[in-house]
Amino acid sequence: MADAAFLSDADFEQYRALIYAESDITFTATNRSILESRLKERLREKGINSPKIYFAEISRDKEELRGFLDLITTNLTRFFRNQAHFDAFEKFVVPELIKNIKKGSPGTLRIWSAGCSTGEEPYTIAMLMNEILPPPWKYEIVASDISLKCLMTAKEGFYTESRIVGIPDSYLAKYFDKMEGGYKIHPDIQSKIRFDYHNLKNDSGLRGLDIVFCRNVIIYFDEPAQKAVINRFWDAMAPKSFLFIGHSESLFGMDTKFEFLKTEWATLYRKFT
Repeated sequence: MADAAFLSDADFEQYRALIYAESDITFTATNRSILESRLKERLREKGINSPKIYFAEISRDKEELRGFLDLITTNLTRFFRNQAHFDAFEKFVVPELIKNIKKGSPGTLRIWSAGCSTGEEPYTIAMLMNEILPPPWKYEIVASDISLKCLMTAKEGFYTESRIVGIPDSYLAKYFDKMEGGYKIHPDIQSKIRFDYHNLKNDSGLRGLDIVFCRNVIIYFDEPAQKAVINRFWDAMAPKSFLFIGHSESLFGMDTKFEFLKTEWATLYRKFT
């Protein structure tokens, strides 16, 4: 049961309405405890003892609001998370783009890692592209997140021993430098990725993307917000491009132009036109 003395039902409704309006993230009775625990944490940091006082602050202070949205987002990730997706990426998607869609004419493949958290996903993509992309093909990756704290970690590219689990030994030796307390990604891999703040509620301004990864993000949105995000992905993507979403997420039943695609390794979605 929620701590009524800390956050009343009326307060909860105010907070969740503001969060939804600013980020499309949905809080319900089911995940109310997550909001409350993180709100308590922020109030302790600020020395504020009233949720009402803090609500007034984030209502007028956009920077504090951005920090609060950062705090309430869930940033669970790891290198090579859901290996089946990366198998499909390596063995089907990239070869399909090169051989059949781009007609073998060397150029640059453009990739977006949306909701990149602390950077493990875009760095995984970059390492794979370095391995499989034949010259003179090139690639560029945009990686975005609503959490500035996560983006700072991603840009630094340093990961403790516990965070590098799942990276093949050959990749670890080739693309990381061992340092005290962990590993640092090589600068040449970092240079392939542009990390940027982005709220998926808004248009990214990106266009002509060949591949979009947005995994385990839209699960936190309600159906109208999910549809709006997916439609913005459609606008950002090139014809015959590919979309990866989380294994627990689906576009089934959603009015979208994407077509479901089942490969030998994993399922994903494709923009055919």
